[in-house]
Amino acid sequence: MTPQQRHIYLDHSATTPLDPAVAAVIRTHLDETFGNASSIHRYGRTAKVVLEESRERIARAVGAQTAEIFFTSGGTESDNHAVIGSALYQRRTFGRDHVAVSAIEHHAVLDSAEYLGSIGFTVDRIPVNSNGFIDAEKAAAMVSDRTAVLSVMHANNETGAIQPISALSEVARRHKIPFHSDTVQTVGKLPVNVNELGADLIALSAHKIYGPKGVGAIYIRQGTSLDPLLHGGAQERNNRAGTENVPLIAGMAEAVEIAGLCREELFQRVTVLRDTLYSIISNGIQGIIRNSDPEGSLPHILSLSLDSRRYNVESESLLLNMDLKGVAVSSGSACTSGSIQPSHVLLAMGRDTRTTAATVRFSFGKFTTIEEVTRAGELFCSIVRSFPSV
Repeated sequence: MTPQQRHIYLDHSATTPLDPAVAAVIRTHLDETFGNASSIHRYGRTAKVVLEESRERIARAVGAQTAEIFFTSGGTESDNHAVIGSALYQRRTFGRDHVAVSAIEHHAVLDSAEYLGSIGFTVDRIPVNSNGFIDAEKAAAMVSDRTAVLSVMHANNETGAIQPISALSEVARRHKIPFHSDTVQTVGKLPVNVNELGADLIALSAHKIYGPKGVGAIYIRQGTSLDPLLHGGAQERNNRAGTENVPLIAGMAEAVEIAGLCREELFQRVTVLRDTLYSIISNGIQGIIRNSDPEGSLPHILSLSLDSRRYNVESESLLLNMDLKGVAVSSGSACTSGSIQPSHVLLAMGRDTRTTAATVRFSFGKFTTIEEVTRAGELFCSIVRSFPSV
């Protein structure tokens, strides 16, 4: 197969391929660890040992205590539990009925906040600047003693913009309210230590770090109380009913551990890949808008928009043409890519609707090569040049 024919995957922010070492762990436990971890016989006890060892490995990776990690079906459930569960508890216990979330959150958080608004909470969205960064002082002005939870993601999944989490957690601490941060995009890419961040709640997902889909975790700081979302069993110490999927959890623990060991090397590699691709595209075509400041963003994400004053093209055309050429990219969050609505993240950053609708997100992984990004950059430029200018 020639380089021109080879498929190139540049959508690692949506999901990552399964690491062979992780797949081997999952296969082993699918065959050997089939017991229910809540059962008291030897098969259950064996599963329980694997479950708790996995919990310990993940806790160690994020600087948490083992008892502060609870397993879920993924990042979406973890975000829902953090935002809705803490808000319901705070209102029931202290009468707090206000929620503050950033305007650029994943829809797992935004839709959770919208649901809370439908049942009587007041919801405020914290604005961002043109590079997608939150001002901690503006966030502080939107938080009061009525606030039940403050939620700001560690880094944005569309632009990569890294937020001032430590400063924001201080805001929450002053008001004695729980602070939640979605760290789905940063575990394995940035240092994530719950004590250094000051977070009371964080969400993790396995499939963003070469682990399996359908499994994630929520960190709940000791002393932080949440109402459970799922009922029907005492699993996860009464926080999350349902039989734990031990093979996938073991795979997640393996993926988290490998990601931690490879993090610094990956950071350096994907920085080179991102900078190489941006150089090719920015030198190859005019009217490119970079959607974040590279100095304060995750290096594995490069989001570019075509200036609407120069181009009349939409993301769908760009993505389909790239796919026909063998390159997989996205326009933003995979959870909203089927929607015709423009990115809420870019709109919050002040982009106009037409420019927002002509956006491509490239995201790189540990298996991405310099040859692949070079080829992708050349193809993207040729595709853009094939469209008529305004």
